[in-house]
Amino acid sequence: MTPLRCAAGSAARDEPAYGTASVVKGFLLIEYAGAWGRDALRDSRLPEAVKVSLRESSRRLGIKALLIRRHERKRTGATGCRIFAAYAHPHAPWMETTTLVEVEELLDLDLAPLSQGRGLGLTSHSAPVFLTCTHGRHDTCCAERGRPVAKALADCYPDHAWEVSHIGGDRFAGNVLVLPDGLYYGRVEPSNAAAVAADHLEGRLSVDLLRGRSGYPFAVQAAECFLRTELAETGMAALRLRCRERHGSDWDVTFDVSGRVWHVRLRVGMRDAEQLTCTAQRLDAAPTYELLDIIHG
Repeated sequence: MTPLRCAAGSAARDEPAYGTASVVKGFLLIEYAGAWGRDALRDSRLPEAVKVSLRESSRRLGIKALLIRRHERKRTGATGCRIFAAYAHPHAPWMETTTLVEVEELLDLDLAPLSQGRGLGLTSHSAPVFLTCTHGRHDTCCAERGRPVAKALADCYPDHAWEVSHIGGDRFAGNVLVLPDGLYYGRVEPSNAAAVAADHLEGRLSVDLLRGRSGYPFAVQAAECFLRTELAETGMAALRLRCRERHGSDWDVTFDVSGRVWHVRLRVGMRDAEQLTCTAQRLDAAPTYELLDIIHG
């Protein structure tokens, strides 16, 4: 019997990917070239005190701590441990970086400001990073579909490209997270990965592959995708959220688009329960987003 592949199942049932980006603004990326177990941080060989501190801080502060490495675990020649702190504010994202001599220095890093959108005093980093999930121990699809994407990005943009541990949405593999903007892309292929990166560097979004912007709630992510598709608007900074209102399962999301106001009305529902990951032990229902109307003014 052929084992389930969640990405193939999701594509077969024509499941839209919009509105599925993890809702988080604060990210901490830690370079670690060692093996990633099912829970990358817990199962790594990082010092136990570092792992406990990072897991506790992540839960308490609502930030996402992720392990990163260069494709095929290639080192750049630099010694130490590279880290990035990023804050995915929808309109004013930022990122900082430094290289630690010893990974234990993470114990001295106060992460509380990051959860509040303030810097940690590291070196400002203006270039984006393209993070491809290749966490096969967590989900087979992330390895099978993610590694070829990671290679394509590493070949074209070696300074920007990293592999990353589990970021969510395994069934949309290959998944690419772009920081500091907090943009999640799904179903990226080796054939279009470089184009996604090139568009981003030129200030454009690849709307057809966009899962959402992590600084927004799921329904607002979907609303942005609906409006961008309607207007054929790919400019990264073209949309600015003005307000959102929820009335039960209905949402009214208002954006400013180049000085013009647009209202997106949508309804949140639920799909039939499915096995959403390759290793899921139960069936779960994923949300749906039905576009009701797009109104100008």
